[in-house]
Amino acid sequence: MKYKHFKQALLFKVGSVREKRNIGGIETMTNNRKKGIRIAGTLFIILLCALGYWTYRSLNPTREQVQAAKARIEAYSCYEIRRNGKTMLRFDEDTTTLAATFMNRWALVPSCQGRLAASNNTDITRNRYQGLDADSVLVEKADSLDSLYKDSKWKESELAYYIHSHSVMDLGYNRICAFENREKVLRDSAKKMLDSLHHIQGKTPSDKSNQKDGKLVLVHLIKYKAFYTDENGKTRSEDCKLIQTNAEERKDRQYCHLFQLVSETTPDGIYGIAPRTAIGIVNLQGATHRDTINYEQRHDSLGYFSGNYDSLYQAEGYGTWMGHDGSYYEGEWKNGERNGWGFSIAPKKPLRVGEWKKDRYKGERLVYTSQRIYGIDISKYQHIKGRKRYQINWKKLRITHLGNISRKTVAGNVNYPIRFIYIKSTEGKSIVNPYYKKDYSAARAHGYKVGTYHFFSTRTPAVAQANHFLRHSCIRRGDFPPVLDLEPSHSQISKMGGPGVLFARVRTWLRLVERATGVKPILYISQIFVNRYLPAAPDLKHNYKIWIARYGEYKPDIHLVYWQLCPDGRVAGIHGAVDINVFNGYQDAFTKFSQNEVVSLNSATL
Repeated sequence: MKYKHFKQALLFKVGSVREKRNIGGIETMTNNRKKGIRIAGTLFIILLCALGYWTYRSLNPTREQVQAAKARIEAYSCYEIRRNGKTMLRFDEDTTTLAATFMNRWALVPSCQGRLAASNNTDITRNRYQGLDADSVLVEKADSLDSLYKDSKWKESELAYYIHSHSVMDLGYNRICAFENREKVLRDSAKKMLDSLHHIQGKTPSDKSNQKDGKLVLVHLIKYKAFYTDENGKTRSEDCKLIQTNAEERKDRQYCHLFQLVSETTPDGIYGIAPRTAIGIVNLQGATHRDTINYEQRHDSLGYFSGNYDSLYQAEGYGTWMGHDGSYYEGEWKNGERNGWGFSIAPKKPLRVGEWKKDRYKGERLVYTSQRIYGIDISKYQHIKGRKRYQINWKKLRITHLGNISRKTVAGNVNYPIRFIYIKSTEGKSIVNPYYKKDYSAARAHGYKVGTYHFFSTRTPAVAQANHFLRHSCIRRGDFPPVLDLEPSHSQISKMGGPGVLFARVRTWLRLVERATGVKPILYISQIFVNRYLPAAPDLKHNYKIWIARYGEYKPDIHLVYWQLCPDGRVAGIHGAVDINVFNGYQDAFTKFSQNEVVSLNSATL
């Protein structure tokens, strides 16, 4: 029994020891596991933070990284007409500059390999002659160049008129001259290409033998070159290609173009940006950190704009607009509209140089100086005021005031010499200015350039008026052209039968006086008359010089020889108000006018 009890006690003791050992091992294992979990958790958090930081830096590059990734792509496009592999003609050569940024293939992995995202411009790949053969293109191109050449002739005339009547003292003169030179180069190029097209088409007998050599083939050539700054700050360039993209990337191609360097290697010092970020940057033309964005060029269905934009993507500052219809504007912009100084020209439309407000042309604001050519026009009203009679002191004639009826910009003091004088002779078929002959003789005796004008009546025949004018006027060889003063009211025009009847009578008067004097008369009309009635008589507008009365601050938007600035000017030596006029041009133009545009026959004698 004792042995049995001892054995049981021993077994119990051994079991207790084993149980204690097992419990201790479990506790050790638990502690080690907890320690491992803590370490793993710490490492995971560190890794997660590192991944988050990497993701943030990848998707949000610094300004320095963006700058290092910037580039530009020049897309050169042209068309060639070839025969037997030989280039016969190259045309429509064009280089379009695209803002670009080096980009990675994957957002969080450095995978650039020379890939670039560039601003969207579908014209770089568009084949404007798609579906046409070479012969059809030749015909189309010849017609287009012929039209361009004719339009350029119109522009040449408009620009020549401006340059003839202005000088370097006028705002914008140098820019107009530069534009005229560019137009001349384009016109000459168009003429040369037109001659080449006619040669290829075989328009002459000598050319027809060349047409048997082979069929003409039209080839569209497109080349791309990327420009970037390397790690040393030097500008480098490399040919690149427009690449195909996978389905996921193709969704972004509506917002950008994707290119890749021919070497398929990212240059040293270049930082590749995540795709989405790169696309966003090129959509803003690389200007996310600026208030004003500088764009190379923007185009739409109407034409192309080159210049600066504000943060709302509106034209701002100085820029140029080239319309597909041949129109052109160069000047200042504000809020997407022409605003400030600029000039505009379009086919069959006059050159407009001057101030624009809210996209509307206001006119050319002149600066009045002693360099301009001034004149006056007088009648009996410079001698009569009520019952008083006044004489003109011909030795003291000087313009001392340009009137108060409109704002004017004057440089210096108004003390201008008078260079020409027009004197009223007759009105209708019976009225005569009693002071005309005396004033005419005195003006000529004091060395002034003199002209004579007639006030037109709507109630008497034109033939009778012309004869009356010629009979009572002292028009001498070398005088300035006679003037027809045309100031009918709307009711007077209606009573005589309308504008058609008026212009028929005006043409009769002009024709008879021109025949008698040997020079085309000048039409004196108001700005209201120009706007309302002159479009109905394009022959008069085109064939006769205009003297316009416009009492505003802007120069009349029409071809003219004289501009009546005001009816309330002041002249030393003449009592009361006097009409002040300015010649449309400077001394060289005035000298030429005085030599060539003058009376060549004596129509009457004293």
